Amino acid sequence: MSDGAARRDSPYDSGLEKNAANFAPLTPLSFLKRTAAVYPDRISAIHGERRFTWRETERRCRALASSLAGLGVRRGDTVAVFAPNVPAILEAHFGVPMTGAVLNAINIRLDAETVAFILAHGEARVLLTDREFSPVIADALGRLERRPHVIDIDDAAAGGGGPIGDAEYEDFIAAGDPEFDWHPPDDEWDAIALNYTSGTTGSPKGVVYHHRGAYLNALGNLVAQAIPPHPVYLWTLPMFHCNGWCFPWTITALAGTHVCLRRVEAEPVYRAIAEDGVTHFCGAPVVLNMLANAPVEHRRELPRPVEAMTAGAPPPATVIEAMEAAGFRITHVYGLTETYGPDVVCAWNGDWDALPAADRAGLKARQGVAYPVQEAVMVADAGTLEPVPKDGATMGEVMHRGNIVMKGYLKNGQATEEAFAGGWFHSGDLGVWHEDGYVELKDRSKDIIISGGENISSIEVEEVLYRHPAVLEAAVTARPDDKWGETPCAFVTLKEGRRATEAEIVAFCRDNLAHFKAPKTVVFCDLPKTSTGKVQKFVLRERARARALDGG
Repeated sequence: MSDGAARRDSPYDSGLEKNAANFAPLTPLSFLKRTAAVYPDRISAIHGERRFTWRETERRCRALASSLAGLGVRRGDTVAVFAPNVPAILEAHFGVPMTGAVLNAINIRLDAETVAFILAHGEARVLLTDREFSPVIADALGRLERRPHVIDIDDAAAGGGGPIGDAEYEDFIAAGDPEFDWHPPDDEWDAIALNYTSGTTGSPKGVVYHHRGAYLNALGNLVAQAIPPHPVYLWTLPMFHCNGWCFPWTITALAGTHVCLRRVEAEPVYRAIAEDGVTHFCGAPVVLNMLANAPVEHRRELPRPVEAMTAGAPPPATVIEAMEAAGFRITHVYGLTETYGPDVVCAWNGDWDALPAADRAGLKARQGVAYPVQEAVMVADAGTLEPVPKDGATMGEVMHRGNIVMKGYLKNGQATEEAFAGGWFHSGDLGVWHEDGYVELKDRSKDIIISGGENISSIEVEEVLYRHPAVLEAAVTARPDDKWGETPCAFVTLKEGRRATEAEIVAFCRDNLAHFKAPKTVVFCDLPKTSTGKVQKFVLRERARARALDGG
């Protein structure tokens, strides 16, 4: 701190301390309390034929907290949930932290070995688990030295499975006190959630969120998308992914309606928009692509414009253009598990409205600028932390700083220290900075292709591939090459009823890219994806490497 800014005695410091009248720790739990008091009879959640009011949802959350407390759950304990987007996981976002415990929502696509690691590493005392996934959970529990208390979620829409727990969820909360006297955290820095990274390069890391960050990013979503009161929000984004980007708390703050959806398919999405009055949803670009290319018989005319927030991978401009032509309004955001989900938004400038649709979509495909609740985002040299020029060409690492960056990695001091080196969170994403201050991703650091000493952005090549009329989905990775070191290898899924050859795809890319950037190999296949719709590039890298070794 400079001498001019040094702290000194001031009349503003004397007799003006924090007290119960002027200070309360920030927590998203306060949103539920207020909404249930002000709008008790508004619909809080829809799940199939079931409807809940905000009065009922608050009482169910309190009852869940009461029953968990009856099992001895208290501050600093972990309660895990293994479930799709059903009311129980929504209620857990409030009922678990009401006890002071930490919510660990686990990816339902994970294998038993990884689930067992997460349960053990996070020291889960209680596990709420949907019966459809009982085979995986039973296997995972068999690998543990200490078994948590297991509660079965017997959802009527579950496809198979059976009870493996000590009680059923509805019975469990029915035994609790719906007027349970919960208290907010004494310290807003207390942990509220634990989310594990994908772990594609080793064991997953446990990302810890605090109440303050969850509260702020819930409001950050509201501002970034300009969401009005009482939205009807469709859960296409998994609530286990970054706590649904904090939207369980955002929609609750707005006294909106949560529309639960177990499986993300085009027909039920369009049906929910038409029949349940959906106004908003979030999803990865793969979800937008699915809706834009859905069969005619699965689509419906939109009765109103629908706001869609997308992130997870840079969305192709062609997909954004197709969705907006169909009546969806797209907000592009960017973030990581370590930043509570999105903390960057492609804030729209009204001057761009007059541009042609393709140009507008291209601008909207950029990641953008920091959320209003985030302190700063920059593109810089990873070693020196020197910002790169805002020329739209010089690549650097995207770095984040502020109140919606994680506390750190659970039980992993070294990884935490490395992630926060120099006072910034190092994302591992590579991007450029435009003159207007907007960030545009070019690749993950591990996905950049270095061919003959030249850097090739896989995202740039994918953008061109998506413009081919026969291409439904595309992903590009490096393939080892004896001469060039690496060359681009494209994995392509064709639209139903469309045909294309490898030579045609390569020629199309050469017509639209510098020749050295065009794929040398094209593989036609379905793309492997995570449960949140991200393409599993590490799987494709292995396939490309295997093809090179086999000479294919």
